[in-house]
Amino acid sequence: MKKILNILTLAVVALAFTSCDDLFKPAIENNLGLDYMYNNAGYAEGVLGNAYTRIPCGSFPFSEVGTDDAVSNDPTNNYRKITAGSWTSDNNPTERWRDCRAGITYVNLFLSKADKVHWADDEVAAGMFKDREMGEAYGMRAMFMYYLLQAHGGFDAQGNLLGVPIVNTAEDVNSEFNVPRNTFAECMKAIYDDCQKALELLPTNYADISSDAQIPTKYKGASTGQYNRVFGSIFNGRMNGAIVEAFRSKAALLAASPAFQASGAKWEDAANYSAQVLDRIGGVSGMDKNGWTWYGNTNEIDGLANGVCPKEVLWRGEKSSNNDWETDNFPPSLYGKGLINPTQNFVDAFPDKNGYPINVSTIYKDTIPYANRDPRLAAYVVLNGGQVGVNQTPINTATDATDSKDNTKPNKDGINHFSGSSTRTGYYLRKLLRQDVNLDPTATSKQMHYTPRIRFTEIFLNYAEAANEAWGPTGNGGHGYSAYDIIVALHNRAGVGNDYLESIKTDKDKMRQLIRNERRIELSFEGFRFWDLRRWNAPLTEKATGMSINSAKKTYSYVDVETRDYKDYMNYGPIPYSEVLKFDQLQQNKGWELK
Repeated sequence: MKKILNILTLAVVALAFTSCDDLFKPAIENNLGLDYMYNNAGYAEGVLGNAYTRIPCGSFPFSEVGTDDAVSNDPTNNYRKITAGSWTSDNNPTERWRDCRAGITYVNLFLSKADKVHWADDEVAAGMFKDREMGEAYGMRAMFMYYLLQAHGGFDAQGNLLGVPIVNTAEDVNSEFNVPRNTFAECMKAIYDDCQKALELLPTNYADISSDAQIPTKYKGASTGQYNRVFGSIFNGRMNGAIVEAFRSKAALLAASPAFQASGAKWEDAANYSAQVLDRIGGVSGMDKNGWTWYGNTNEIDGLANGVCPKEVLWRGEKSSNNDWETDNFPPSLYGKGLINPTQNFVDAFPDKNGYPINVSTIYKDTIPYANRDPRLAAYVVLNGGQVGVNQTPINTATDATDSKDNTKPNKDGINHFSGSSTRTGYYLRKLLRQDVNLDPTATSKQMHYTPRIRFTEIFLNYAEAANEAWGPTGNGGHGYSAYDIIVALHNRAGVGNDYLESIKTDKDKMRQLIRNERRIELSFEGFRFWDLRRWNAPLTEKATGMSINSAKKTYSYVDVETRDYKDYMNYGPIPYSEVLKFDQLQQNKGWELK
């Protein structure tokens, strides 16, 4: 992780070299061109470091506000605006074009020079450094292409499924920038090609070895010290083979999904690529039993060494001491802003304790709606009466509460209204938040947090979805586990029964819905549902609802909170208007032409 910080520092320094000038006397020697990389490995790393600074999965965007899972009490929230119909190609909070294309530009510049860089005086180490750095670059380029396809892939007016322009060479002032988009299938091939190149050059994980016998065959002749210098644990946090395999799994799932199946992608490929990642941890037996509460495993988080990932996490960001998520999302009575409010739609997605959806459950009662439910509900959502914070303060969201800052305010029209930072739905967010943070101004505390960039739970769910489509609920395609086995394991670790699962395990369609619901729950508020609904071609216009609770009467009433104004073409995001305006060869996705 220290190495990552060094890279980012070098990135800033590299930019400074090309822009700083003495105020009184020209300093031409400081205007360093790319050829300076040849004799300065640090400068070369700075170029690649610029790509690292553009990683799209570095934080949670809370895009759930744009779905049926959440609303925000902040009227300026960009996702709240797009649900109201103001999503356009020049006002697009989901846009990834600029950062991902810029990341690819830096990768291409780096790759165009990497072969000639003097990586080290030690020739053996220099060769290994070159391999690793180029492997990282290929992996980064595949990652950026995946995010571009997710955000901007779509059909043009003629019905062609397009991706983005493929640019795999360094560009200069003489390059042709006015080029058409490649097909989605061509972009997927580019991802797979870059993944293969990266995997040929990168270790699966960075780790120190203790004997020469552990050195890979292609580096025989190197010493243990030389190998650790290049591929040792100090580089944890940088792109490695396991991360590349995970992005290949994510890309394959995207391409096989209903919205992009015209690309010719196959569910079998998506399942097999996911299985490659999972087999490295022992398949289902390697699932972290505490992975569903990764954000609240305080001893584990506090004890993480630099760059080391917990069992649940394949790739993560830096660990830092802060209270940002709590400040934004704790209830107002605990000095929070209560920004993200889970909807009743989301609450209803949690089954009963036996795994049955509440609409078919025999133990769910709408007079006691939070009893006999999936334990993940109380872990992820602050329910009325739920205890929050260091003092386990009960949170009262009932409309008849007279002494609470946390409740919704009923009006004569029967619709819940809110005051400032109070909940709009009757719920607050609990997931992601550490309960040992105290926001009281007289005793404000900060605790360690990190953002997981890739969790193994995501890959398990990738496999379950693809395997069910490819081989049915209990088929495994030659792997040691099925979609059914994955859901059993997820339920067992959360304390959910499998009665319903047993009743549908021969029905692919019902299993599909169950898997999608598990994904909705397990990956909630980590930035997935906004994209999942679109790749599934699922309805986007479901009205966001809340719960009006009257404690005295012990009544629970559904209320409408927010409508969703999406058009059919919005399953596919737009190409930025500014880009289409500049380049007439760049085709816009259908429906966005004048938006």
